[in-house]
Amino acid sequence: MKKILFIVGSLRQGSFDQQFAQNAEKALEGKAEVSYLDWAQVPVFSQDLEADIPASVQAAREAVLAADAIWVFSPVYNFAIPGSVKNLLDWLSRALDLSDTTGASALNDKVTTVSILANGGHEPVAEAYRTLFPFIRTKFVDEITTTRVNDSAWADGKFIATDEVIANLEKQADAVLAAID
Repeated sequence: MKKILFIVGSLRQGSFDQQFAQNAEKALEGKAEVSYLDWAQVPVFSQDLEADIPASVQAAREAVLAADAIWVFSPVYNFAIPGSVKNLLDWLSRALDLSDTTGASALNDKVTTVSILANGGHEPVAEAYRTLFPFIRTKFVDEITTTRVNDSAWADGKFIATDEVIANLEKQADAVLAAID
């Protein structure tokens, strides 16, 4: 069975992005094995840390290498990719062999996609991911699901995906599975 690693872009417990990802997990039920990356301890990138790679970064790399595809669930922060998500992708895109800085990374040729949940700024962030993922040498599946947070979620903490969003996630899931060699 194909293995898809979810990266939830909000580290808050029970975040709307976490709930969004759970809807996508349902779309993959019986089709792929889903796991979630624990990346809360990944430090801010610094070349000074690369020689003795932090354990949290090594664990993230290993999880990425074990997966057939990576699916990011991204919030929008100030009409941009959240800095924490970009930092994680920076670490994951670095060469595994420091003697060849142009060599393969954990993300090299990995199937990737993104879904975006925000109440504005979807298009600039989608464009940023469309530029970033191919640049860091992934096989980007440009079947992006975007949606906004339902108004009631701000009061009760529960993200509710519409039927249209669920259909889009199912379509995105099928596109990701088709892209896996």
